[in-house]
Amino acid sequence: MMSKLSQGLIQIYTGDGKGKTTAAFGLAIRAVGHGFRVYIIQFMKGKDDTGELGGLKRLMPECQIEHFGGLGWVHKGELQEDHLQEARKGFLKAQEVVLSGEWDIVILDEIINALWFGLISENDVLELLSKKPSHVELVLTGRNASPALIEKADLVTEMVQKKHPFEQGVMARQGIEY
Repeated sequence: MMSKLSQGLIQIYTGDGKGKTTAAFGLAIRAVGHGFRVYIIQFMKGKDDTGELGGLKRLMPECQIEHFGGLGWVHKGELQEDHLQEARKGFLKAQEVVLSGEWDIVILDEIINALWFGLISENDVLELLSKKPSHVELVLTGRNASPALIEKADLVTEMVQKKHPFEQGVMARQGIEY
């Protein structure tokens, strides 16, 4: 299958603010609307009942989504084997999908968080970025993007939180935050 992109770039959505995954998934919706093929791999997501998964599944087969993650929260310095195994499985899938060259856009959602928590090696991710086929657009999301990742990317957007309803006691709302 011929890619629709003649030049694929590397994008990063990072920062402490809300909207990194939302921005990446908005790109996926736009791309599918133009006939592109999009593959999304979510890291550190052990549940499959979020609204975005249900919504994006409606865009199949042009948009595929898989998620990898152990149950419960990951705590830095206290890695559990199921989180490590899921991250490894997710990264192997990411390598397969990116290097196949069959997808126009590949989104690695929360991979930067997986790096920060030590679930994946940054050298492995940097190697994947350097081997990316030239026609594949690659999007990475998550807090705490390293200088090395930022240097390698073509586009970096930092989400900065100025105000959040959680500060006023408003909990996550179905259809808005999840």
